[in-house]
Amino acid sequence: MTTAVATDERSRIWFRPELGLHAVVDAGGSVRLGRPDQDRACLVPLVEVTATGHGRRWSGERFIETSVGERLAYRGHETVHEDGRERTTIRLADPVTGLAAHVTLEAGGGGGGGGAVPGTGFLRARVRLVNEGPAPLRLESVTTLTLGGIADADGSLDGLTLHWADNDWLAECRWRQAPYREQVVPLSRSAHGHEGRGCFERYSQGSWSTGRHLPVAGLTDRDGRAWLWQIESSAGWRFETGEREGSAYVALFGPDDAHHQWHHTLAPGQEFHTVPAVLVRTESGGLDAAFGILTDHRRGIRRDHPDHRALPVIYNDYMNTLMGDPTTEKLLPLIEAAADAGAEVFVVDAGWYDDDAQGWWDAVGAWEAAPDRFPGGIGEVLDAVRQRGMTPGLWLEPEVVGVRSPLARTLPPEAFFRRGGVRVTEHGRHHLDLRHPAARSHLDRVVDRIVGDWGVGYLKLDYNINIGPGTEGGADGGGPESAGAGLLGHHRAHLDWMASLLDRHPRLVLENCGSGGLRMDYAQLAVTQLQSTSDQQDFLRYPPIAAAAATAVAPEQAAVWAYPQPEHSPDEIAFTLTGALLGRVHLSGFLDLMDDDRFALVRSAIDVYKDIRPQIGGAHPFWPLGLPSWEDAWLAQGLRGGESTFLTVWRRGAGDERRALSLPHLRGVRLAPEVLYPGSSDATARWDADAGVLTVRLPRPDTAVLLRWDTAR
Repeated sequence: MTTAVATDERSRIWFRPELGLHAVVDAGGSVRLGRPDQDRACLVPLVEVTATGHGRRWSGERFIETSVGERLAYRGHETVHEDGRERTTIRLADPVTGLAAHVTLEAGGGGGGGGAVPGTGFLRARVRLVNEGPAPLRLESVTTLTLGGIADADGSLDGLTLHWADNDWLAECRWRQAPYREQVVPLSRSAHGHEGRGCFERYSQGSWSTGRHLPVAGLTDRDGRAWLWQIESSAGWRFETGEREGSAYVALFGPDDAHHQWHHTLAPGQEFHTVPAVLVRTESGGLDAAFGILTDHRRGIRRDHPDHRALPVIYNDYMNTLMGDPTTEKLLPLIEAAADAGAEVFVVDAGWYDDDAQGWWDAVGAWEAAPDRFPGGIGEVLDAVRQRGMTPGLWLEPEVVGVRSPLARTLPPEAFFRRGGVRVTEHGRHHLDLRHPAARSHLDRVVDRIVGDWGVGYLKLDYNINIGPGTEGGADGGGPESAGAGLLGHHRAHLDWMASLLDRHPRLVLENCGSGGLRMDYAQLAVTQLQSTSDQQDFLRYPPIAAAAATAVAPEQAAVWAYPQPEHSPDEIAFTLTGALLGRVHLSGFLDLMDDDRFALVRSAIDVYKDIRPQIGGAHPFWPLGLPSWEDAWLAQGLRGGESTFLTVWRRGAGDERRALSLPHLRGVRLAPEVLYPGSSDATARWDADAGVLTVRLPRPDTAVLLRWDTAR
């Protein structure tokens, strides 16, 4: 139903009490989102847009206070109920340019596993822009979601803490925090009559969407309230937060011109859709509660797949094992050992196609098995996997073609990324543009052969180059385009291509990998079933990545390497395996060369995992010691489920052998925790039920333990 603008200056058109947020229309027709008790001056227009010729009203580093955003006036709104969800679309229009904005808001309650809590929930937003004017309009930035009026319980910014995550190859999910006032300093606005020109911002660079930072960040206050956001983009994204009228604001963007070389011209009648973004708000529980709600949201937006419930154990031959040099002779004993250890999927990683004396890196693209590596054909290896009751898997890097590959000459030039009319080359590779039918047809033939003819049921899809800002090729037939628009167009075609594979092969499992976790976003993960969390080969460096992985990925999608080796001590074997047991086990290592005692440690870890995995897909993560830092000696990450609470604790290096951890949700539960793994551990756990405090003792450095409280009893 369309609602007319009321005469009241603060006419409410949308309200979600579980979020404590509403949208109001002011006397000028502008729509703004915030808390009901806030003054309009603190709030930001619902959509902010910069376009060539229509910039900002206050110049600086911020991309709010835009001329178009200020002019966008309320037209009406509609609410629909579909699949148990409520979606409201608010319609706005700019009388100067004729630009129309349709803002879709989808809200949900939550409690991170503890039931609905007032003031707690998520808000997901998308924006559709339509040029209803007489002339083309060149867009340069568009917000997906803005929120103003954020403050601590005293109405100031002094009690706010800012949280964000740096991300890099081998060093993913490195969370940092700082007082808000250290990043957004007070400027004595009353003395100047203007807001500041700067903000705190983080953004992606190039085609690795998480090559620098995660598209996830948040604010907390001293009373446990939290605001947490996620941008769902495989191309460019950016967020900013700053001060406005004594309160904080947050603005979430897809790609823009200043940071991603993105601009998009809308001819009259044309439209553009922003990338989605979601905001989580909690009244208590801090980041733990907020990440619980975000985890539920992630589970709600992804494509349904049986893998999310089965959670099979995966053995992959690469990490610290064959390292891209598979052969029949090397694989057959690993297949036997992996099956004996309890693996249910066996993946032949990189190198299975390599028969080039100059190496395979710059020659890939055809994805044919190398005869010299598999004298009896690769089918012999795949059959051996199936005969041991496992699903065979293969590694692919589908979006690239090596410069020495024949496909670099036979595919049309328009099938590749181009800038300035020149084909882009990066680290010996060209990049396919999946909007072009020849590029997509080539990859369809490859996958249908591997899956349909060879019977492969698992594909690890890797992505090992950052191709830069994108392509100006216009492969979709629309003519020249900005590089950032080309990247966004390709990535949307890439998502559509992966979805089409799952439509044709419903049981196929797709793993998302970008040199580990460098494309770890929920555009990808709404389609793919798993995410490789890292390429980190040092098992002592992996714990902060494993412990923080659930901030970026739902636990049942977070693939964590466990690579025990024959020369490892029992403590080292248990250490590398323990870190994977609350996510997805990516087993590797020369299991075939282990003695019986070491192999039994591996087998017992897999047995524990199979016992607890039915609860992982519905559990919510928490961090009793806070989000881990890279050099922390003690780390802890748990999962809170309906029947049990699980907790992994790591100790690295010398120092104290005891650590106290607060678990307030278990206060009053008079059950001692059970040591699940390693079974022979000399770890001790003393539980103070009245205080809700656990004291863990790990008497030796570089050890770990997995504990369980069976709260269903």
